[in-house]
Amino acid sequence: MKLVFAGTPEVAVPALDALIASGRHEVAAVVTRPDAPAGRGRRLVASPVAERAEEAGIEVLKPAKPRDPAFLERLREIAPDCCPVVAYGALLPRVALDVPVRGWVNLHFSLLPAWRGAAPVQHSLMAGDEITGASTFLIEEGLDSGPVYGTVTETVRPTDTSGDLLTRLAFAGAGLLAATMDGIEDGSLKAVPQPAEGVTLAPKITVEDARVDWTAPALRVDRVVRGCTPAPGAWTTFRGERLKLVQAVPLPDRTDLAPGQLAAGKNNIYVGTGSHAVELLWVQAQGKKPMRAADWARGARITDSELLGG
Repeated sequence: MKLVFAGTPEVAVPALDALIASGRHEVAAVVTRPDAPAGRGRRLVASPVAERAEEAGIEVLKPAKPRDPAFLERLREIAPDCCPVVAYGALLPRVALDVPVRGWVNLHFSLLPAWRGAAPVQHSLMAGDEITGASTFLIEEGLDSGPVYGTVTETVRPTDTSGDLLTRLAFAGAGLLAATMDGIEDGSLKAVPQPAEGVTLAPKITVEDARVDWTAPALRVDRVVRGCTPAPGAWTTFRGERLKLVQAVPLPDRTDLAPGQLAAGKNNIYVGTGSHAVELLWVQAQGKKPMRAADWARGARITDSELLGG
């Protein structure tokens, strides 16, 4: 088939690579979000997908909105059979959805109908799922509600952050998307409607969602920290300033600390929760780089009477 691939961030690059490498289909063009300011100089930088496509000599389309007339005209000129999508980052209007004969097929990082929305991996971790995965489905105008072509499962590891899990799913999902394109082309795959039961939503994680509630059990604190790492970053406050929590480990045997209460050992820093304590391993103070929590505590000269989030 002739394909137009739509995607933007680094997590979409493995899928683009898999389609290029398959040799079975032609990636005629790539659709991605416009260049965005990045770094301290805030200079415009192309998306990871755009950079990879340019390296491969593939035409890159960067519409401000996918309903832009010039973009739609070019899409019709290319006349793709199918448009695979991975984390493109913009809603596709009906006028765009109607262009490819076999539709737009999205790789979504959950086992649909669970975790429909922008942040499926973060929500899966924060909910404590033991198994997650990725799905390919035919895009409709509803939110991730289209019929499913295929799935791949992935075990959630006890120390996984959303970054860890998303990296594994990106590579597993790349193979799934390539296989889905093959199955659509040869007619061996048919999309199956999603069940009405089991629908959960995964909206974008806000900064407030990532704030740690120290009155919650240690298990919940652990899930929030892992689910929000690397973005948007779990956080609390210390002496009126924001402190990002990069890594923390529950300590079931320590129950002597009140919620948010700090305790410093020689090379360790502990904080109480609504159940048992957690040990802070890595933190990032405001305006600083990530550092070991024990080094931060020594530099801040914390006392055992001080609280996080107070």
